[in-house]
This record gives sequence, C-alpha cells and structure tokens, in this order.
Amino acid sequence: MARSQRIARIAEADAVVVIGLGRFGTSLALELMAAGTEVLGIDSDEELVQSLNGQLTHVVRADSTNEEALRQLGVHEFDRAVVAIGNDIQASILTTSLLLRFGIPAIWAKAVSDAHGQIFEQLGVQHVVYPEKDMGRRVAHLVRGAALDYIEVDRDFAIVKMSPNSLVRGVRLRDSDIRSRFGVTVLAYKRGDAGWRNADLETVIQDDDTILVSGPIGKAEAFGQLR
Repeated sequence: MARSQRIARIAEADAVVVIGLGRFGTSLALELMAAGTEVLGIDSDEELVQSLNGQLTHVVRADSTNEEALRQLGVHEFDRAVVAIGNDIQASILTTSLLLRFGIPAIWAKAVSDAHGQIFEQLGVQHVVYPEKDMGRRVAHLVRGAALDYIEVDRDFAIVKMSPNSLVRGVRLRDSDIRSRFGVTVLAYKRGDAGWRNADLETVIQDDDTILVSGPIGKAEAFGQLR
C-alpha cells in the first residue's frame, strides 16, 4: 500500500496528527497509541522520526510550515491535530495557521509563553496547552504537602487527591457538612487495594482511605491542610 493510501486510511480512523515530536509531542503520541488511537507523527528532525519508526502508526519527516507538504500527507483530512512544536515559535504559529486554514475541527497547540498562547487565541485555536506552566503550578501544590496529587480543572477549580482529615473520618459525609463549612466536596475514595468508588452522602471515610476532594483551589488546598 502506498504511503498516501496508508495515511488516508489513518485519517479516516480514530486518529490524530501530532506535529512536533519533542518530549511533549512524543509522550502525547505514544500515550494516544497506547489508548488505541492511530497517530500520524510529523517532525523536521530525521533522528526523531527514525527513533519513533514502528512506535507510531506512521511517522514522517516533513516541513510542517509547507502547505503542499501537509496536503500530500493528508493532514487536511484529519479531524484532530496537535501542534507540539516548542523550539521554533514561528514554525509553531505558521503550522497552526495552516491547520486552521484546512478547517480541522479540533486543534490543540502547545504554547511556551503567555504571548505565544495569546497569538494562538487570536488566531482562533480552540485548545491552547501550556505544559511547562501547568506542570509548574501542579508541582507547586504538591510541594506544599497538602496534596498527594492535583488536577487543575480550571484556573480557579481543582480536584485534589489527599489523605482524609479528622473532619471526614468516621462519620457519614452527610453529617460532616464540609460543603457548607469549607466549600469542598468529597467525590470518591479508595480503600486498600480496592479500586476507586464514588462517594455519596452515606459514605463513611476510614483512617487509611485516600479521597478525592473538589472545590475552588484555595478552599480545596486549605481543607487538605487541616488535620
């Protein structure tokens, strides 16, 4: 089967094109593959392309700022694309502009600075990703010691994995009244080797449980500091 035919088949499947195969792009592409999503990877670095040969559905060396090159690869036929170029802001912006011109419905673009991200937003990119910035915020919350893990749902809302404090241990969540008192909610809990379970008002959290708490970032973190 010719390369163009193979790529056309990928585009028709549950597939994503990932442009830029540095650490972020490679990690993302491999995770997509592990989840069963077909991936067309594109990078201008021959060594990177060769290192991923056989690990992605298809991986090619190409100049992503060249419209004709992208069309020959069938990029315009994809419904989802990720621009993960981080070391060349001009190439990142030009590539993203081409994808927007193609009319690709869902585009994620990696930004390395606020100014870079603002340009994407002005272009009309639906999903701007700040991996370094977001990871820095996440690690900062972990370093503070209140959280075992931390997911920022939005700029002012998070889900925090933590050990239970005395306010929720040994009582029904209904009776703890933490939502009205502290503005947070226990979403789920994990007990021993059992999997995660959804929490409800009748759930009684035990000493060795691990819990997921949601709420405004400041309130969720403050709740995690309580003992």
